[in-house]
Amino acid sequence: MNRNDGPRPAERWIAEGNAAVLRRFPFDDTRDLDDARHGFLGAAGETVVRDAAGRPVWDLDAYGFLRGECPATANPSLWRQSGLCAEHGLFEVVEGIYQVRGFDLSNMTVVEGERGVLVIDPLISSETAAAALALYRAHRGDRPVTGVLYTHSHVDHFGGVRGVVTDGEVAGGVPVIAPRGFLEHAVKENVYAGTAMARRAAYMYGAALPKGERGQIGAGLGQTTSTGSVGLITPTLDVTRTGQTETVDGIRMVFQMTPGTEAPAELNIHFPDHAALCMAENATHNLHNLLTLRGAEVRDPRQWARYLTEAVDLFGDDTDVAFASHHWPVRGRERVVEFLSEQRDVYAYLHDQTLRRLNQGYTPLEIAEEMTMPPALERAWHTHGYYGSVSHNVKAVYQRYLGWFDGNPAHLWEHPPVESATRYVEFMGGADEVLRRARRSFAEGDYRWVVQVVNHVVFADPGNAEARALQADALEQLGYGSENGTWRNFYLTGALELRHGSVGTPTTTASTDLLGALTLDQLFDALAVRVDGPGSWDADICVRWLPKGGDPVTLRLRNGVLTHVTGEGPAACEPDVEVTLGEDDLRAVLLGATALPDLVERGGAEVAGDPGRVAELLGHLDEPDPDFAVVVP
Repeated sequence: MNRNDGPRPAERWIAEGNAAVLRRFPFDDTRDLDDARHGFLGAAGETVVRDAAGRPVWDLDAYGFLRGECPATANPSLWRQSGLCAEHGLFEVVEGIYQVRGFDLSNMTVVEGERGVLVIDPLISSETAAAALALYRAHRGDRPVTGVLYTHSHVDHFGGVRGVVTDGEVAGGVPVIAPRGFLEHAVKENVYAGTAMARRAAYMYGAALPKGERGQIGAGLGQTTSTGSVGLITPTLDVTRTGQTETVDGIRMVFQMTPGTEAPAELNIHFPDHAALCMAENATHNLHNLLTLRGAEVRDPRQWARYLTEAVDLFGDDTDVAFASHHWPVRGRERVVEFLSEQRDVYAYLHDQTLRRLNQGYTPLEIAEEMTMPPALERAWHTHGYYGSVSHNVKAVYQRYLGWFDGNPAHLWEHPPVESATRYVEFMGGADEVLRRARRSFAEGDYRWVVQVVNHVVFADPGNAEARALQADALEQLGYGSENGTWRNFYLTGALELRHGSVGTPTTTASTDLLGALTLDQLFDALAVRVDGPGSWDADICVRWLPKGGDPVTLRLRNGVLTHVTGEGPAACEPDVEVTLGEDDLRAVLLGATALPDLVERGGAEVAGDPGRVAELLGHLDEPDPDFAVVVP
């Protein structure tokens, strides 16, 4: 077997499977392409978006290869979806509402008002958002931003806000609108487990993969994530209830709250003067995630389906076009209702059928393997698993109701990966025998089994070059056959790291703005998850912070647990040291940006007691690892 270091061609089994997809689905249906190109006004003259240092953060032409015929190394359905997502430029949704698409993972929507524009969901990076706004202005005039709206709490819908508006403009009266709970969830998701999520997102979006027919061709929801500057400006106006109406710069909006659907804090927006409905990320042209592969809280498909029914009831009779923060609009009242109803049926079916089978004793792996969608839904392109998948969504529903344990006591206390792998390989006759049999399975096209079994050899002996090469080859073939963009990216990134070592984590979402948006409660909670528990079992340290103008906060490390108490109640311990300082300085000390002795020396803090106890407490914090191993131990 040729074990070269670069991507290999598709094996016969994968090529034949991909060819079968072409015969199975109606690839001659051009309605999505017509919708994706409808209202095109123009593309950007400069195709590469750069940051202030000249570093590329987005390339509009990187996916030009998708205009060609689908190769054997890509699932034709995913190739089709990725080509649609790669249609970039400024598009008119209806008169007065415009979208810039293809400038990031998400879309930026611009609604024209009496004096300026309302910007909805300003992408991930300030650089891509600024470029998107510049394209709009090149065609529609240099209108000021008179409002910003975040539809939900994921970074691809707010991270580029500083590319469209400044703090001074917001302080001067430009509203920033968001659903209730937005700030809490936006910062919590990107800080508490942010390091692990970012590392896994590197696999999910395939940002380190070369773009091309044997590499990254998209993520289903969009192409990939931009790598520019992530920011956050705190909302100034909360939407708290369905039916709430707001008018910004003459733009009338009616809101539908949809918490617990695609995001913990999310909303839909109806524009009655335009007969247009923004579905945020609750109805897009794919099956979405109930549990994203990068990790998140499990979403509620039952509520998701109910909110889609509610959207039809509230707005269906008054909507001629539905658009979202990803993909392309759906036009025509009947088509909109059909689209929303089919999206509703997808989530309801997955929820109800998973519950039916788990109540018959089936495990998540069994249910996921047997789950088949109704033919009418499978025929609809927008229900395909380009981003979420039937397989991992079924497992998410199971997890939501029953957790990780499938009920079999044999799975209750299994050995961890390396210990299990070592024993498996020994039982199977040693690494050479496992690899001999795995190569036969590879030749027979059973790549799932190769990946499953060779993983044991890799974890038992990560230095085994033959095992790593075979595992990479098998992962690559699974990627070539995947309809799901994020599965493809996971498989191909795994192959890349097995061949060349870690590619790192290209992006980070825990930016200065996000850290600054943490409440003090959230900041202390974020520190608590970094405590080296075993290393601090014997520590008992009590520090009282006295923020100027705020309530005292007592921080105690005891029994390996960091707790905090606001105020001076009985739960607050007797402090070893008290520190008086401003809140900004407190944040800087806790985040390691400023050393307390330096702050005291320049008069920024006053200390009563032993200041060394602060350094001792902070010394018990671990640093997260943004480059932890994934496909090797």
